[in-house]
Order: sequence, then structure tokens, then C-alpha cells
Amino acid sequence: MDAISVKKLNYVHSGGHVPALLDINFGSAAGSRTLLIGANGAGKSTLLQILAGKKLVNSSDTEIHVKGKDVFRDTPDGITYLGTEWAMNPVVRGDIRVSIFLDSVGGYRHKERRDRLLDILDIDLDWRMHQISDGERRRVQLCFGLMVPWDILLLDEVTVDLDVLVRDDLLKFLKSDSETRGSTIIYATHIFDGLNDFPTHVVHMHLGSLVTPPSSWPVLPGSPLNIIFPPYTPLYSVALQWLKEDREKRRNLERINGKTRGARQQQDVPSDSETFYKKCVFAY
Repeated sequence: MDAISVKKLNYVHSGGHVPALLDINFGSAAGSRTLLIGANGAGKSTLLQILAGKKLVNSSDTEIHVKGKDVFRDTPDGITYLGTEWAMNPVVRGDIRVSIFLDSVGGYRHKERRDRLLDILDIDLDWRMHQISDGERRRVQLCFGLMVPWDILLLDEVTVDLDVLVRDDLLKFLKSDSETRGSTIIYATHIFDGLNDFPTHVVHMHLGSLVTPPSSWPVLPGSPLNIIFPPYTPLYSVALQWLKEDREKRRNLERINGKTRGARQQQDVPSDSETFYKKCVFAY
């Protein structure tokens, strides 16, 4: 049985018309580490939030099972979701010492694992949450989220604020934890340096669809990805090619629909600063 199974997933954001996810079907085996690759707006974050049970899908045709249970009606234990929005929560920006904060969320019950993460993430227990940097606050978030053993870990860009050394140490910990306990990771990121040895599978998403469903990594002779890429092509090169292809497809679609991005050559631009400021309306 797959640790995660998704069938016929379609999703439109509230008030929207264009599908954010379109006919998503895939499975992730227990112990796998799947990397989601796609441009901004590809649907990666939406997919992770649905798998975590944070967004509700109303379609009766959709089947989403995590650890063999319906993620909406019978949400299983052991799912951990970590996204970027946590660091903006006013609660975690208050005047509280890190040691007290971690104890308040049960750190004392997982002391051995918590202490290991404190070392890996290089956290000072005397930091005060309102005084530390975004990167340091992100480290505290990761310690808070990972100190309780997880079966399914859903990561959405949470390493973006980390320096290279801490990020590398964290990825080694996550890989070892997954291999040791047979736990499953799905990770969406735009930073591919140092990730070549991390995933067991890669997924290519574009405009809400799976262009390439979970495919084994690395690229080995005779593997599905070997049809497109030479054996042992670096992850960065694979991601770069996919994103270039996605951009060209998107631009072609926008041309058909009469839309453009970037600079507009015929845009009416004021000729001097006085004209510019007269045209602007500032709301207070």
C-alpha cells in the first residue's frame, strides 16, 4: 500500500475559475522522498496543503488516502506539514525565550530528538523570538515541527531562509530519518544545490498538472527519465530544462490568449515626475 495515494484530484481556489490542480493521480511509497519541481504557480503548495488536510476538496470523484485513511474524513496521525507562513505568525514573533517556547509545545516530551535538532539547526535556547532573524526563526520552526517523530513529512519551501551549512546538515538528518524509520517525505523547493543525493523520486508539475509523475531518481540507464536525460544528469540540469520548457509553453499559451508578461512597449509613461505623481493615487 502506498503511504500517499491520490486519484482524480481537481481543485479550484475559492472564487477562481482556472483549476489550480487538474486530474492529479499519483502514489508515494512508504520511505520514499519525492521532490516537487515546477515554476511558481505550478500547484505545488496547493497540492501539499490538500495532502495535509488544510484545504478541502469537495469532488466525490477525488480519492486522497494517507496511510490508508481518507485525509479529510479520517485524518491519520503522523502527518507533519511545514510551510513558509509559520514565520509570519504574530505568536512566534512575541517576546518569548526559545527554550520556553519549545517546552510550551511539548519539547520536554521529545527531549532526545529535540536536542539532536537543536545541534543540527545550531539553535541558541536563550534566543528571544522577537529579536532573532527570519533565518533563525525558521530554524526554530523546523525544530518545533520535526521534534515529534513523523510518518509523512510535507515540506513547502521551508529551507529558503537557511544558510548553506545548516540546510545541508538538515537534509542529511531528514534523509537518515526517512531511511531509518521508513517515513515518507514530499518536498517542494526552488533550491536544487546540494539536493542531488536527497530524493528517491522527482515530480514535474506545470500549471496544475503532473507533466512527469513520480519517477525514480537518479537517472539510471533504462529508467523512465533516461528516455529524456542521459544517465546521472544532475538534478539542477533536469530542473532547469523542465522550467525552460514550462516557460515556453506558458508564453505560447499567453500569446494565444492575447496576454503578455514583462515590459509593455506601448505603455503610456508620464514624461516627468510631476506628471507621474499627479497620476498616482495614494490610499491611506
